Amino acid sequence: MSYAIDFGTSNTVIARWNPITKKAETLSLPGISLKQGQNPDLIPSVLYVENAPQNQVLVGQQVRDRGLDIQSDPRFFRGFKRGIGTSVQGFLPEIDGQLIQFEQVGQWFLSSLLAQLKASYADASDALVLTVPVDSFEPYRQWLGQVCQNLQVEQVRILDEPTAAALGYGKADADVLLVVDFGGGTLDLALVQLEHSRIAQAKPTGFILKWGDKNMAEESSQRSKTARVLAKAGQSLGGTDLDQWLLDHFAKAQNLPKTPLTQRLAERLKIQLSLQTKATEVYFNEETFESYELSLDRAEFEAILTERKFFERLDDSMTQVLQQARRQGITAENIDAVLLVGGTSFIPAVQTWVQQYFDAAKISSSKPFEAIAQGALQILQGTDVKDFLYHSYGIRYWDRRLNAHNWHTLIQTGQPYPMGEPVELILGASAEGQPSIELIIGELGQAAGGTEVYFDGDRLITRALSTNQGQIQPLNDREGARSIAKLDPPGFPGSDRIKVQFRVDEGRSLRITVEDLLTQETLLTDQVVTQLS
Repeated sequence: MSYAIDFGTSNTVIARWNPITKKAETLSLPGISLKQGQNPDLIPSVLYVENAPQNQVLVGQQVRDRGLDIQSDPRFFRGFKRGIGTSVQGFLPEIDGQLIQFEQVGQWFLSSLLAQLKASYADASDALVLTVPVDSFEPYRQWLGQVCQNLQVEQVRILDEPTAAALGYGKADADVLLVVDFGGGTLDLALVQLEHSRIAQAKPTGFILKWGDKNMAEESSQRSKTARVLAKAGQSLGGTDLDQWLLDHFAKAQNLPKTPLTQRLAERLKIQLSLQTKATEVYFNEETFESYELSLDRAEFEAILTERKFFERLDDSMTQVLQQARRQGITAENIDAVLLVGGTSFIPAVQTWVQQYFDAAKISSSKPFEAIAQGALQILQGTDVKDFLYHSYGIRYWDRRLNAHNWHTLIQTGQPYPMGEPVELILGASAEGQPSIELIIGELGQAAGGTEVYFDGDRLITRALSTNQGQIQPLNDREGARSIAKLDPPGFPGSDRIKVQFRVDEGRSLRITVEDLLTQETLLTDQVVTQLS
């Protein structure tokens, strides 16, 4: 049996493949999932630490049922997905004598979900697919890989969220799909082309983190679907940012204190405004006599969004995707369907924004929450995903003109994988008697912006930032990982010494082959350096 987890900033969804109905189905975990009217079973991505040394935590609806999400308590965490793989500004919370990293909080959360999943479904250890945002950097993906090492699951794979959503909508009559995935933490757009072909047996696909000996019966199929990713763009912008903007608005207009409670009220106000033109949230505590009343209409809300340059940022992502599409001969008119995913896509102003680019008849929003998790299961049912690298990759060097380190790009963004011809680099020693040559390989993000993570009192705050400088994440800048060639005899300046060939394989691994030009020996052969996004 195969399962998928869409780990979101605000909510998480779990799905499994039903071998009897041959369809994906969304699961409910007793006590953890929340049934919200007509929506599927969502798991709030919140966590409360009861005892850190003993790894005792509450997750999802358990936290909300006890009212632990509206108290000013450093043991409560929300939005922690955004803190994983980022440098956090200011202090980290200390609980039971331990400094708590967000990687630890995320591991507690996912481990708790999987433990409950295994308790409810005995076959939950067979195969698991995890989804990630388009703009996620390697530290986040590597963290997922490390977490999965302890999950005791036969197969673990990773798939981009909007690509999974395109498969989850099941638009059999559409060839070219544009997914607008707008959740609590990220805005992801992906243009996906679906192709069909007849084959004898489907080959397992996807970014494989862990592979067991178990053969999956579901992977045998007479009809294969290929999802070819044509264009994609992502940024750190989501519903939690809008909640914070509303909170800032009321703090200025009504001197409203910024607490977990008032942040929850702002979130509920935002949700109401997706259903009605004016909304009010009232809170009164009979014991403390604490009371708040927040009112807002859609026009005021959209004015706040405009002031924060919200729509400009949406336009930036759409422009990126449509420009990438045009380079492949595809225009907006060639897109058969536009699929809206994520809770933020419910906001009327967002839907109006999408309609500025596409006819309303093409736009579908029937599966905003479950499309990603259900679609992720398709890569275990014979669907082949053809993707490209979203970020560029390069090596660090000393720029004498700037008198500072800089980065030389080796693999450009948009590179399909597996690569055809490898990229070649010739290097020499920089000092007399140099015993080895080291390279620091980095992931080079675009200059669209980043995420600032910090604490305001006991509240974790994440803000999307705009910057003219690209984000850079060194991938191997640690002891024992930088050296790619030991030189025997030692090197000396003034001559070429090693030839390095870089290539990306079908599993998104960066591999290098290193040849010593002096001794004519091959020092490394197709060795994996790191996984790529």
